[in-house]
Amino acid sequence: MARRIDVTGAGGVRLAAWEFGPPRAAADRTAVPRAFVPAQAQPYDAHETCEVAETLEGSVARGAAEVGRVRQAGAPEGGREDARPGVLLLHGLMGRASHWAATARWLADRYRVVALDLRGHGHSEKPPPAAYTREAYTEDVEAAVEQLGLGPAVVIGHAMGALTAWQLAARRPDLVRALVVCDMRASALGAASQREWESWFKAWPLPFATLEAARTWFAEQDPWVDRPSPARGAFYAEVLHECPDGWRPVFDPEHMLVSRETWAYDAHWDELALVRCPALVVRGLDGELGRAEAQEMVRVLPRGQYAEILDAGHFLHYERPEAWRAVVEPFLDGVLAS
Repeated sequence: MARRIDVTGAGGVRLAAWEFGPPRAAADRTAVPRAFVPAQAQPYDAHETCEVAETLEGSVARGAAEVGRVRQAGAPEGGREDARPGVLLLHGLMGRASHWAATARWLADRYRVVALDLRGHGHSEKPPPAAYTREAYTEDVEAAVEQLGLGPAVVIGHAMGALTAWQLAARRPDLVRALVVCDMRASALGAASQREWESWFKAWPLPFATLEAARTWFAEQDPWVDRPSPARGAFYAEVLHECPDGWRPVFDPEHMLVSRETWAYDAHWDELALVRCPALVVRGLDGELGRAEAQEMVRVLPRGQYAEILDAGHFLHYERPEAWRAVVEPFLDGVLAS
């Protein structure tokens, strides 16, 4: 299960954090109506999907009791301090906290696990375009670690979330115990790449008539798809919600383009070199981060390590959750041992 805790980010922006508890015994689980279940079924087993979906989508309806716990965010129920090491999970551009559910389930046995909806994403506040700066994203995560009492935390980030994680580690080494970078480049991507993204958003056939139609389009019909990928379809369907005219993204595409523009034109090698904690760079064999660049990132990182996952693309933690665990878990074991 996951409970929502609101934290306050840069400029007073409200951010939704989701703390995942250890898996409960099957006999203790309560079935959830299927109406609560969004699109995330592929990488998760059906029962756990119901639990995560109900908690992430239904917590607001349960009232202020959940949100009101923000003042005690550093401790679990009853005020007893949680001595387990903290882990913060950061999704990528257009993602949401629930994309980490499969990872959070196995981490929660040994760690205090929190996944954050970044500004403009998921259940977090959607401020105006000017608020989506690199500094704001990093300050949001800094505020979350401090307000939740997670530090020094292991910070695991995918894509843009990984960039935010290493920028935080460079800026506030006292808050980051270790870093996992999932398929994010350190090199500048350039103006042509940004124009491709603008065109791609325009190609989305919004609104989608049904959630299944959306899942099919992202899995098979999207012009960026080389071969059918059900996991990709599920990943994107999970960031849609039902509107009066059909299914649309929970985010504003303009906000996503502005967010991307703040880092796509610049290289981030200097910040990477400032990361002093243990760091694991993980790429999917068919992802966006090439092997040569990934290995150079490991060389630049003072305490860098490298791993790759076969038969995985950009969404490797979502597509191949068992293989992802097989490379991340030993790294975390080593961090704890040291």
